Amino acid sequence: MTSSSSQTSPLSKSSRQLGEIIASGRPLAYILSSEEGRVGTLLQDAAQRFFQPVAESWSWSLTEGLKCASPGRAGPDSTDVRAALDFIAAHPGPAVFHLKDFHVPMKESPFVVRRLRDLYDACFDRGIFIVISSPIRFIPEELSRILVYFELNVPDLEELRAFLREQATAAAQAGATIDTGDEVLTQMGRALQGLTLDEARFAVRRALAVNRHLGLESLPTLLEEKRLLVNRSGTIQYVGDATQIESVGGLEIMKKWLMERRRLFRARDTIDAELVPKGVLVMGVSGCGKSLSIKAIASCFELPLYRIDMTEIFSGRHGTPEWAFARACRMMEEISPAVVWFDEIEMGITSSESSGEQGRIFAFFLTWMQEKSRGLFVAATANRIDLLPAEMIRKGRFDEVFFVDLPQDSERVEIFKIHLQRRGVDPANFGLDRLTRLTKGWTGAEVEQCVVSAVTNARLQDREVNMEDLFHIAGNVVPLSKTMKEQVDHIRGWARDRAAPASLSESPR
Repeated sequence: MTSSSSQTSPLSKSSRQLGEIIASGRPLAYILSSEEGRVGTLLQDAAQRFFQPVAESWSWSLTEGLKCASPGRAGPDSTDVRAALDFIAAHPGPAVFHLKDFHVPMKESPFVVRRLRDLYDACFDRGIFIVISSPIRFIPEELSRILVYFELNVPDLEELRAFLREQATAAAQAGATIDTGDEVLTQMGRALQGLTLDEARFAVRRALAVNRHLGLESLPTLLEEKRLLVNRSGTIQYVGDATQIESVGGLEIMKKWLMERRRLFRARDTIDAELVPKGVLVMGVSGCGKSLSIKAIASCFELPLYRIDMTEIFSGRHGTPEWAFARACRMMEEISPAVVWFDEIEMGITSSESSGEQGRIFAFFLTWMQEKSRGLFVAATANRIDLLPAEMIRKGRFDEVFFVDLPQDSERVEIFKIHLQRRGVDPANFGLDRLTRLTKGWTGAEVEQCVVSAVTNARLQDREVNMEDLFHIAGNVVPLSKTMKEQVDHIRGWARDRAAPASLSESPR
């Protein structure tokens, strides 16, 4: 009969699920998964881990018939379904039988369904377990109440760590090495989370092709496979152009807040869930650095950044919008830890008072924000936060709502310096303080374009950029704060008492 294993190695979530099924004694199970090889490995491990003495492990397929994992044991030399089920019924001792793609025989033959019902009674309390695996969900009504069903999720961290240890052994035989230090395995496992074991294997091989040693320096290559995965979804984009938080001018309050929350987020597995940062909503005037701030968050937290494309969600190319949105959010949970970015959230997710698809998406989003995994940090941006309902911006959804205003004098000088340095120009040669009066009311994007235009003009004349170039360009700019004065004043007025300022000197005025 079955018993709990005495092994003390950490169990993956999938192994625990199988252990619970075996402990319950239910002889029929249905696993929905396209990872047939992984299911087989988990079942073989369960046959050894959860039985005392070890149970036999068998598999059946329409092409190969019954095969035993133990050498020297043979079943009926046939792919006949009836012969396989009769063999299971007559098996003398505890065993785990893996029936691959068995939804086809169940769909085609009433006999098979009837025989499975017989086996449920015949195998009860005999230590015989029949596990059907298939990438397609098909459960006859006659079996729905006696068969335990679960979907096999992508491997969790423990399973990926075990997988990397196995890959280290194989790599050593091929003349390569994999760092199996505990912290390194954890970091590499997190980089692979969201992938199937086959996809993780390809990622490891890709990394070893680049460098015969796999370690922390291989994380960007491992993440590349994840980028390919999310790009296939069509609704999620991997954002690879990371921005260091030092490259964001001003916004001292928000930077300080992020640095403090980074420490809590890194400790998310060891602290109470209510202490783990959930996310931040950044609103403000267009062109003042909201998107840049989100990229800096990912860099600060040392996490990959993914953007959910609401245009694709509503395109209809990926199913109904509410289904595509829910699928994208759940995929993000699978590939966590990560920062997930909702850009211009007010345009894609509207109030629950709205009828139809957008209202259902809004309702799902509110629930998801409360229940999502602690490995996801949500970063949202909005130009018109006054269009968002109160349910979304209340405390508990986002940890903080920051307002990014037009940069102050000192911030504009800092932004000028950042963009000059980025283009190989030493800002020490410029008296940038002289530009503060001329650039009053400018956004950060307008400062950047001033630098770009000045450098471009200088390069066209085959000379170095100088202060006069900046003055000339700045004199011809009409800032957004003037061309869209009413809208900008409205946004700043709304934020005065409703959002936290992102800069020390910032006070919406």
